Amino acid sequence: MLEKLEDAHKFKLWKTNLIANGLKINKIDEHFTRRRYNGEVLFSLLMLDAETPEGDKIPPICFLKGEVVCVLICLINKESKEKFLLLVKQRRIAEGGYTYEHPAGMVDGTMTPLAIAVQEVREETGLEILESQLMDLSPGKRTFPATGTSDEAIYLYACEIEMTGDEIAAMNNKEMGTEYEFERITTHVVPFVEGHRMINNTNALLLDYMYLTKVGDFELMGKL
Repeated sequence: MLEKLEDAHKFKLWKTNLIANGLKINKIDEHFTRRRYNGEVLFSLLMLDAETPEGDKIPPICFLKGEVVCVLICLINKESKEKFLLLVKQRRIAEGGYTYEHPAGMVDGTMTPLAIAVQEVREETGLEILESQLMDLSPGKRTFPATGTSDEAIYLYACEIEMTGDEIAAMNNKEMGTEYEFERITTHVVPFVEGHRMINNTNALLLDYMYLTKVGDFELMGKL
């Protein structure tokens, strides 16, 4: 059954925030909507006719995406204390080529962002983690990568896991992803600095710096 746009969690959240911030909504036109395998609204291209409290027209185009989580997984060698990034490799539409990213996923309204973060780490890397292991790097605040064109809001997390060298090596080159989402994901374990330089996603790069700041590893930060 196809979910109606007006019933979608992301649409209701977006519209509620517009109204809460004083916008007068005259009309919302749905130009195109992409749905998931289960009929749930995934993305939607909207045209908004709305006025600000100051009486101005707000720029009209919105790429409705909703809330997402992004989780930095740092594997720490028990003996050497060297830090490794556990990245996921997959093709992305921006260029069509492979990208290296932190595990991430969309919040659908049925689970909390923390619960979604745990789920995405399991599905994309095979690691079983607990919510209590996650550091919240944007506590109490949603962050927006493109406020001018999209409602996308990101919750940023990090998780440190100590492993033996053999356990860390076993996390590399695993075929992951879910068949029902048509995901083709491969895990890649690389030294932190090398992994940072492989990433071309600005949100993921920012997450690296936020994590190192949080744990006070300024020596490693200086090498990025």
